[in-house]
Amino acid sequence: MTAMRNPPRTSRNRWHAHNARLGEYLGKPESGWRARWYTIIFEAETWSGRLFDLTLLGAILASVLVVMLDSLPSVSGRAGTLFTVLEWLFTLLFTAEYVMRILVVRKPWRYVLSFYGVIDFISILPTWLAIFVPELAYLVDVRLLRLLRIFRILKITVYFEEAQILLRALLNARHKIFVFLGTVFIITIILGTVMYVVEGPQHGFTSIPVSMYWAVVTLTTTGFGDLVPRTPLGQFITSMTILLGYSIIAFPTGIIGAELVNTMRDGSSSTPSPTPPSPSTRACTGCTFDRHDIDAAFCKRCGTRLPLHPTETAPSQ
Repeated sequence: MTAMRNPPRTSRNRWHAHNARLGEYLGKPESGWRARWYTIIFEAETWSGRLFDLTLLGAILASVLVVMLDSLPSVSGRAGTLFTVLEWLFTLLFTAEYVMRILVVRKPWRYVLSFYGVIDFISILPTWLAIFVPELAYLVDVRLLRLLRIFRILKITVYFEEAQILLRALLNARHKIFVFLGTVFIITIILGTVMYVVEGPQHGFTSIPVSMYWAVVTLTTTGFGDLVPRTPLGQFITSMTILLGYSIIAFPTGIIGAELVNTMRDGSSSTPSPTPPSPSTRACTGCTFDRHDIDAAFCKRCGTRLPLHPTETAPSQ
């Protein structure tokens, strides 16, 4: 509980930077009831903001549980009316929240068209559609997308630097991953074509795309068993494909693991050195990182020029 009330300085700086960027993007009101409600809804630095987030989190989890239980015939038959009432209560709550998010910002369309704005809208849409367009009632299960809203409430990318490290590692490894996926795709085409020629339609390999499906299932060592080679050559190719699949699985693990280690090593600032430089408390305006060398001019994490040290003066033009 103490960690939640008093987060580390770096996390707190990142949190303030996130709120500042969000306020600039959505248009945070400067005063009045809209400013007060904006702080409660979009920021969790106050007691009322944390209470709002916790209440919303409980409502999301409860609504998802209701949808899941309602899909069980044995439970739905006994408590169908209760589930209907609860679903409408949740829908009205989430609709009111969605409307409030639009009202308290000065640039509402930016929220509406944002990722979480779309998720918020989709999570309340099915219940309303079931009233006005009964033929679309089957879309009611889309309400489970409400679960995605938990990530905004928990603000994982703000509080946990590990998530950002993993994202940077994936971005750094993207070219290698694309090459790997391209190689796997080529292997899949080759194996599918070979098996189509070797086995043929009489054994279920009716086309090259169908044979490629077999290649994907075999390479990933899933083995559904719906397509089985009958000829000795086809069985030999299958055995080699399974062995190849085991080796292929290890490649992305190694690629991402190596990039993750490199990213963590490059971003680490706690490794001692024989003559460690004095750290500076100047925070980067780009990523809020604040463990820089005293003579640093640029951020060691993102490369943004650092603000001047209090003892420095701006260079003359």
